[in-house]
Amino acid sequence: MHILDLTISEIHRALVNKEITPRELVDEAFRRLESDANNLFETSMKEQTYKRLATLGEPEKDNVFWGIPFMIKDNFSTKGVLTTASSDILNGYIPVFDATVVKKLYQAKALPIAKATMDELAMGGSGVTGHKGPTFNPYDIKHEHIIGGSSSGSAAAVAAGIVPFALGSDTGDSVRKPASHGGLVGFKATWGRISRYGLFPFVPSLDHVGYFTRSVEDAAHALNLLSGYDKMDTTSSIKPVENYVKKIHDGIENARIAVLNQVYSSITDAAVRHAFDHLVENVKAKGIIVDFVDIDEALMRAIYPTYIVLSCAEATSNNANLDGIRFGQRKDGETYQDIMTNSRTAGFSPLIKRRFLIGSFALMRENQFELYQRAQKARRLIVDAVNKIFDNYDAILLPAAPSVAPKFNADSDALSDEYLIADNHLAIGNFGGFPSLTLPLGFKDNLPFGVNVTGRPYADADVLAIAYQLENIIGYRNLSTRRMKQ
Repeated sequence: MHILDLTISEIHRALVNKEITPRELVDEAFRRLESDANNLFETSMKEQTYKRLATLGEPEKDNVFWGIPFMIKDNFSTKGVLTTASSDILNGYIPVFDATVVKKLYQAKALPIAKATMDELAMGGSGVTGHKGPTFNPYDIKHEHIIGGSSSGSAAAVAAGIVPFALGSDTGDSVRKPASHGGLVGFKATWGRISRYGLFPFVPSLDHVGYFTRSVEDAAHALNLLSGYDKMDTTSSIKPVENYVKKIHDGIENARIAVLNQVYSSITDAAVRHAFDHLVENVKAKGIIVDFVDIDEALMRAIYPTYIVLSCAEATSNNANLDGIRFGQRKDGETYQDIMTNSRTAGFSPLIKRRFLIGSFALMRENQFELYQRAQKARRLIVDAVNKIFDNYDAILLPAAPSVAPKFNADSDALSDEYLIADNHLAIGNFGGFPSLTLPLGFKDNLPFGVNVTGRPYADADVLAIAYQLENIIGYRNLSTRRMKQ
């Protein structure tokens, strides 16, 4: 086993003890990246990384991310590095500044390996809509199963053992669902806890910075580094940052956990149900209260259509600047309108065009009340119902996905005419800005599936502490396809 296959905390100890050098870690990471067959990266950052290596100096004992290789989802701004959000409309775009979270990782002397593939402009949940084609699930060597999206490349890179950490973004479940399909820890903090400056906007009222690790402790270390107020982000929280690593060891003996009956009953996969039931029994055996509680099923059925209307509407507005004039790909035309029309026609995939059409329709004056405003009201009702549950419980525990990663098909990212509660309930975390974490729960047919913990706003420490105890109960930690083969 190579030291790169360990957790961030374990790699850090090896670096401090000089059992390995950052260069050896990076050499191995690039070897794995360049031989990988899962179509998981957009742009290699090899040149930039080796320049950073020369400036590292001696290992920093109190800096866990010193010398750690990581990957960056391609919708984070990276100065001097091609950044396309996996869309043809941004081919050739090279930002002139770094996103705040990227800058914090650089300041911690972490080492960037590559920009990761994603669903185009973060719109999609299967990892199939990016301009380089589908990203494959590393657990399936036949390339028949998705890894999920939109943070597909970041998830695949951590699952494949290329890096122990990768940045992603989560607007509906774009970190937490791929984490379930990849046997990973996927975490998004409370809305505003981590700066979004430099993250390409998709749905700002729902967008969260998220990330993938292979242990809950590593997720806590990452939150220690990335959280905090940022004057460059007007939605950034001024609440003090806690020591999340210390908090995970505080215990959860007095925790009260809720399971939503209407979501639980929508899970039909026997393997997922059995593993979840077994987990609940083990948690109760620790003296922790776990109750199955009801929530209005009509509200749960409203999650998907509410998300589609709000996300398409905000995306239509936020991507109006992708016109072929200011930056990115430009097509010829005699007038500004011709250039814009030709550039957007050639630059966006059919799925993106469909979403923009839905968003434009929802925002039309004659439709706003029936569509956009009703969706906003539905969002508020859903959040209010969840907050009432948080009046009596510290967290909500649910299967993260209805089953293991599905197979690719012609409709892998088509809009659905079904409500799909089990598929879409993680969007609750975005509607309310709640901290939410997925961790591995079990395997079926050699493919992983996960469980999710969601908590009150700014109760990030509680979510991490509960997840840490669940990780100890379940027994899955530091999973990757390389370790599974060993």
